[in-house]
Amino acid sequence: QVQLVESGGGLVQAGGSLTLSCAADKRSFSNYGMAWFRQAPGKEREFVAAIKFSGETTYADSAKYRFTISRDNDKKSVYLQMNSLKPEDSGVYYCGAQWRANGKRPEYWGQGTQVTVSS
Repeated sequence: QVQLVESGGGLVQAGGSLTLSCAADKRSFSNYGMAWFRQAPGKEREFVAAIKFSGETTYADSAKYRFTISRDNDKKSVYLQMNSLKPEDSGVYYCGAQWRANGKRPEYWGQGTQVTVSS
């Protein structure tokens, strides 16, 4: 079992930036692929970005060139730096963990953090 706790969400104007953090409680964190997903009201949860346990990253087209996912294995944390935010980036952002994989099919989820981008 992996407990994940997201933080860093909030209200920001379009064009602004936010950095989300996700802290894990697992000592073997470095063996997990980690990912960020988001869910807007009335829509399905969608993939945003992932980072493998090897460090390799992948992004949704909507996140490329604006968002950066990173991890700090010593701090058992994964981050999502979001720049040039748009109103359509609004939603609840979830952190997910997947054992020794790319993170895109999480086995564990955090509770989510709300991001609201005003126009």
